Amino acid sequence: MTTAHSFTRQDITFPSGDSTCAGWLYLPTGVTSPPVVVLGHGLGATREMRLDAFAERFAEAGIAAVAFTYRHFGDSGGQPRQLLSIKRQLADWDAALAHVKTRPDVDRSRVAVWGSSFGGGHAITVASRHPELRAAVAQCPFTDGLASALALGPLASLRMAPVLARDLVTRVRGRAPAMVPIASAPGSPALMNAPDALPGYQALQPPGTTFRNEVAARVIPTIAAYRPGRAAKKVTIPILFCVSNTDSVTPPAQTLRYAGTAPRGEIKRYDAGHFDFYTGETFEQLVRDQTEFLIRLLHPAPAVQTP
Repeated sequence: MTTAHSFTRQDITFPSGDSTCAGWLYLPTGVTSPPVVVLGHGLGATREMRLDAFAERFAEAGIAAVAFTYRHFGDSGGQPRQLLSIKRQLADWDAALAHVKTRPDVDRSRVAVWGSSFGGGHAITVASRHPELRAAVAQCPFTDGLASALALGPLASLRMAPVLARDLVTRVRGRAPAMVPIASAPGSPALMNAPDALPGYQALQPPGTTFRNEVAARVIPTIAAYRPGRAAKKVTIPILFCVSNTDSVTPPAQTLRYAGTAPRGEIKRYDAGHFDFYTGETFEQLVRDQTEFLIRLLHPAPAVQTP
């Protein structure tokens, strides 16, 4: 009779750029050289915000997992704090993959990436640059900054112009960044202000979280210009797109258009909102689908219950 693997979790750090990223390594017990999936989160989020829930399920399926927090956030290094740099986050992904390739306790030839929301967009970009990977999962992925900006609305974008100007001045003068909220109530200036954004982010935060609901405002123009969905056509490995039909943050129509260009893309759609993906029955459905996909492509050793 087949059963779930037990697993251990250990704290890890690995170098990235001029600093370090903090993470967790999940290892299924009793498995020699398991495959591994690297998990990265969304806009300003840290790994404590339900990345552990997904990583635990993958470990129970015999797949090791590395869940990490980007530089400048949480307990990772990097100054100034709360700096959201797309270039640096992509470098953190490369650093996480480089770290995995140094580990003797995992199979370095069977590696996948998993990203959610903004990290889902990064997963597409990373998968397009790393054809040696076995698989990728892009969950409610951010695929097009222009589409997301239009979903936010032009008035909300205009309201952020003064703080963006202030932050650009502080950057030139070498002072602490001017911050903008990541999520706020509808009508308030923020990177996300859909009705489900603020309660959605709050629902992901465990007690004692390192999450701060703000980022340096200088990221605003780079987010609008970031269109990772365009890289989908260059992803030669199997990639699973998990798309919310009612996504308020990453509009599904544009995501589905990009997903359709991936040569070995698979698409699953869910009647649940962007922030519903992390909890409850929607989480259960997603993690089942993702685990089946990763098992099919990574071939982990099954856990067998002895009679």
